[in-house]
Amino acid sequence: MNIYVCIKQVPDTETKIKLNADQSNIDTAGIKWVMNPYDEFAVEEAIQLKSKTEGATLKVVTVGPKSRVTDALRTALAMGADEALLIDAPESIDTFNTAKALAAAIKQEGEPFQVFTGKQAIDDNAASVSQMLAEFLDIPHATVISKFEKSSDSAVVEREVEGGRKEVIVLKGPSVVAANKGLNKPRYASLPNIMKAKKKPVKEIDLASLGVNVDQAKLKFTHFELPAEKPPVKMLEGEADQQAKELVRLLREEAKVI
Repeated sequence: MNIYVCIKQVPDTETKIKLNADQSNIDTAGIKWVMNPYDEFAVEEAIQLKSKTEGATLKVVTVGPKSRVTDALRTALAMGADEALLIDAPESIDTFNTAKALAAAIKQEGEPFQVFTGKQAIDDNAASVSQMLAEFLDIPHATVISKFEKSSDSAVVEREVEGGRKEVIVLKGPSVVAANKGLNKPRYASLPNIMKAKKKPVKEIDLASLGVNVDQAKLKFTHFELPAEKPPVKMLEGEADQQAKELVRLLREEAKVI
């Protein structure tokens, strides 16, 4: 009975991003890489499900350059995953081929009891791999999940929709569930578990063996630009009515928003 969690390694939010020479991508030199924050909720929910499911095996899967993504897998193993699958792929792999590779690896490992992902990765914010993964696996899916309950033949999930309302969905059989913040509180990996994680198996899978050709990408980025530097803050002096008049003048004459 296999429970899978698909994770991604992303730049730490505090990392200062630089572009490479031709501005076709970010410069990865010196970047601190971490597990995607939304994937932490997925890993935690999978661990909780495993604890309630007799005979279940929790496998964490990722796609990316094996020179660095192993660290994210080890983090998940230290949190409580049993095994890890590493699909070695170039940095430039697109979301379509990522989902295709994940699905092929899962099918190769054995039919899933449940599949978890994060709702989106914080680097590209594409929020599309989960849906495409479900299509490749031919199983139902739901995203932005804030509550999850699993039975032997279905899952009941809750998700927030517009207007502050909540939507309840019943997913029959195995399904892909994309976790949102608030689903749970991810645990920290203790030092003993970090040490144990170093001995847990990490299976490397060649991308080509899964029938994935990165040259057949559906999406390709060609040019990046950093946002313009923000202008310095202006402090308005004087009484409140003087400040209000000066603010209106600046908005009209300098910011040109009114």
